[in-house]
Amino acid sequence: MQKMKLFVSEGNPHCLKALAVLELTGVKCDVQHVNHEEKVVPFLSRPTLPVLHLPSGQYLFSSNAICQYLFDVSKKGSSKQSHQWLEWEATELQPALMYALHLVVVQGKTADSAKGLEAPLSFLEQSLSKRTTAFLTAETVGVADIVLWAALYPAFLENGLKTSELKSTRTWFERVGVLPACQASVQTVLKGKGVEALKGYLQKQPAPHGQHTQPRNTHTSSNGSPTETEDSDHNTTEEEIEAAAQIWNQQIDCQSKPERKHPILPEEGKRNVLITSALPYVNNVPHLGNIIGCVLSADVFARYGRQRGWNLLYICGTDEYGTATENKAREEGLTPQEICDKYHAIHTDIYKWFQIDFDFFGRTTTQKQTEIAQNIFWRLHERGFLIEDIVEQLRCESCQRFLADRFVEGVCPFCQYPEARGDQCDKCGRLINAVELKEPQCKVCKQTPVIRSSKHLFLDLPKLEANLEQWLDRSVSTGDWTTNARNITRSWLRDGLKPRCITRDLRWGTPVPHPDFSGKVFYVWFDAPIGYLSITANYTDQWEKWWKNPEQVELYNFMAKDNVPFHSVVFPCSLLGAQDNYTLVNNLVATEYLNYEDTKFSKSRGVGVFGDMAKDTGIPSDVWRFYLLYLRPEGQDAAFSWADMALKNNSELLNNLGNFINRAGMFVGKFFEGCVPQVVLQEEDKRLLAQVGWELKQYIQSLDKVRIRDALKCILNISRHGNQYIQVNEPWKKIKGGDADRQRAGTVTAVSVNMSVLLSAMLEPYMPTVSETIRSQLQAPPASAHFMLQGEGNFVCSLPAGHRIGTVSPLFQKLEAEQIETLKKKFGGQQPEEEASKKQPQTITQNNAATKASAPVAASETSVKADPELVKQLVAAIAEQGDKVRALKGQKAEKAVIGAEVAKLLEFKKQLALAEGKSPEPAPQKGKKK
Repeated sequence: MQKMKLFVSEGNPHCLKALAVLELTGVKCDVQHVNHEEKVVPFLSRPTLPVLHLPSGQYLFSSNAICQYLFDVSKKGSSKQSHQWLEWEATELQPALMYALHLVVVQGKTADSAKGLEAPLSFLEQSLSKRTTAFLTAETVGVADIVLWAALYPAFLENGLKTSELKSTRTWFERVGVLPACQASVQTVLKGKGVEALKGYLQKQPAPHGQHTQPRNTHTSSNGSPTETEDSDHNTTEEEIEAAAQIWNQQIDCQSKPERKHPILPEEGKRNVLITSALPYVNNVPHLGNIIGCVLSADVFARYGRQRGWNLLYICGTDEYGTATENKAREEGLTPQEICDKYHAIHTDIYKWFQIDFDFFGRTTTQKQTEIAQNIFWRLHERGFLIEDIVEQLRCESCQRFLADRFVEGVCPFCQYPEARGDQCDKCGRLINAVELKEPQCKVCKQTPVIRSSKHLFLDLPKLEANLEQWLDRSVSTGDWTTNARNITRSWLRDGLKPRCITRDLRWGTPVPHPDFSGKVFYVWFDAPIGYLSITANYTDQWEKWWKNPEQVELYNFMAKDNVPFHSVVFPCSLLGAQDNYTLVNNLVATEYLNYEDTKFSKSRGVGVFGDMAKDTGIPSDVWRFYLLYLRPEGQDAAFSWADMALKNNSELLNNLGNFINRAGMFVGKFFEGCVPQVVLQEEDKRLLAQVGWELKQYIQSLDKVRIRDALKCILNISRHGNQYIQVNEPWKKIKGGDADRQRAGTVTAVSVNMSVLLSAMLEPYMPTVSETIRSQLQAPPASAHFMLQGEGNFVCSLPAGHRIGTVSPLFQKLEAEQIETLKKKFGGQQPEEEASKKQPQTITQNNAATKASAPVAASETSVKADPELVKQLVAAIAEQGDKVRALKGQKAEKAVIGAEVAKLLEFKKQLALAEGKSPEPAPQKGKKK
């Protein structure tokens, strides 16, 4: 196999990182020195270095990606904090550094160089001063340390930087710099010439603009990693201002709106985008976290893609096979097919209310699913990628069935989490075989299952591992994979792949066609992703033009993080092993989890908002969409909060966005008889046009990279600029003045109402009804929402002088404190007083633990009858209390405090035994292990 080759050049500051990491990790790799202008990557338009040429033939040409890759293949690994630091270095620190180095080395302006670095260095100093480890993220040097050290090294050579004031930064910088790997990279790149060695390289680079030294405002999280807040204002250049004024005056045709014609099929010469969102289980009602994690995020990107003119297909559907459906059918006294029909209709109605604009929403209980899944199965079988083995499984004798992984729970054998599933622990993320669980319980009847043997078929993942890694290198380096998707996938590969069972002893599922395995069905995680193919096949009989066309089709998968390994490892291996030219995912977009207030969503406990409840709140679906997308859990888990939702609605939507659009339209009606006035641009107006144009470009760049939350903030920034523009110019006063003042009022009004049209275009993916309402009120051209998002984005005058608008009315309503408090109580679960009055089992939480720990226990001791509902509540309470105890121990709290919480935990366990109809075990004596 061909060896890896690293291409570097002398005097290139970016090569410092790659060489230092290569030396530190000891990865076997040839290093080749080339000229700055040598084009190593054949498909790039500009020379780029460093470049890592992989054995697979692929290229890595981002210096940070190269460093990350080398760390990964050396098995050193990295944390989520490391990835956040690398992102900050690339987007915030690097632009400021390159501008500073250009001033010093190329222009000789040493005095000016330090100013642009003040903000990022101040942030770094603040972060380092808070850390509790020797290096950025751990006690040992990591990839983030090398990348930031190498980036800063040339700047720290320059005496204009007052590094003496950066004590923590200087200490950390020197600690990293003494590493032999760092010293060797400096000698290789700078050759003892200092910053002058960079001159040849920098002179050949485009001159960086000063505005890039205005970084985003950032703050450190509790772990010291960077977190973004609001963007700061962009300092526009004279060139941008003039260009914006010229674009504004372009003549455009916004009358013809493109129509969607079905079936949508890939077309030669177009960008063909296929979007899927994780198939929701049909056996329950989706909650807000489910909605933002898959269908809503995908819908935003799909709507945006259509505006951009992409040839795009968005498909989804309900995942209907498996034990979950069988058990739900048993609970409701229906057949599995009847339960699928019922809940498919419920899901369809919910997504319709949330305005999820699928091109097709199907289901997996179809003949096409059987045909395609069985075809893939046979192709894998014929090519030797399936193996047989005897499996020990948990069987519930009470239910007379083998238990599917997700219908057995127990104590995790790795982290002792008491609610681990039979396939994975949600707390530590480790994969589990159900028979490894401690204290397993059948989730249906709560009885302890027994171990039985059964013959099954496995997908031979180790045999497919080399093919998978080659594909992953290409997909991850060229596509947009979220950080958590990359990390989760790497963790699977780092541990080494193991054969994965793809059959189950169930009745409700896609039948295994092999005669030796009759009576078995395919395991849901082999079968369900094939649903994307079968649902497309039910949409069009030309489905293979999408799914067997990797050269022309870009595939985007949207999901929550727990679905990642099945979409990045198991499903791709199935398709790779089938060897039928399948389209594989190019862009895997995964969210973290959305919780409800300070707990989890729970249908049984009445906690949280579920999809079928949202419309009953009286809050429009557009407002729900806005808030869920505003707090979309992209980098870390997020929590829905009623108080925060009211705050964002009243401040961002009502007072910011709605206020600006309403004022702009009202001025046209009140001061200019409903007709858009003439525009005479002054310097101030041109500067605003440039600022708005810049935000539009940021919006497009963000959504192109599926940074949905960042793009939404660009919309709010534009309306903030607009409100400030109106406030400063006071058109309501100028309209009463002389001709010049009236003309000025007209210009401000016309520019503002045109900004409203732009905002309607940008809002369409997020708030489609509001977007359409704005255009309707302003009688804007039908295609204006599409035209301004084409190309790099152009803010043009789409409502010229003389254009007559319609009736303008407020877009949003205030959410009152009383209304919010009522909703919070309604969806927060029943209160103890209410439950007592209804004589229902009391919900167990830490807040009422003391109450529950007394009288109810004594009463329970007289009965041996199990109470399933109380068992559920107590298991949840034990998990919550266990987390609290572990956190206190980790914080090294006082023994008395820990002891009190341990006592509560033991009391909950005693109650659980009683609720299960068992005799409670005596509490363990102090100092003895259980």
